[in-house]
Amino acid sequence: MSVDIIIPKIGFASSDGTLVKWHAEDGAQVNEGDPLYDLETDKSIQEIFSPATGTLKIIGTEGEEYKVGEIVGVVE
Repeated sequence: MSVDIIIPKIGFASSDGTLVKWHAEDGAQVNEGDPLYDLETDKSIQEIFSPATGTLKIIGTEGEEYKVGEIVGVVE
């Protein structure tokens, strides 16, 4: 079963954010709760954690801006 990694809503007015850095490489084994990437909004940088255990498939690119709800990766 695949679990999508999405850009979460951080704060009341957040509608987008920049994927600053991936903490794991494409194809890496990750555990639920592991840090996956840093997300920068207009107010802060937050560490985003894995929603599941499995193999990480990276879709999103570092330095790109994404809207809340967009898929930036998958844990398979």
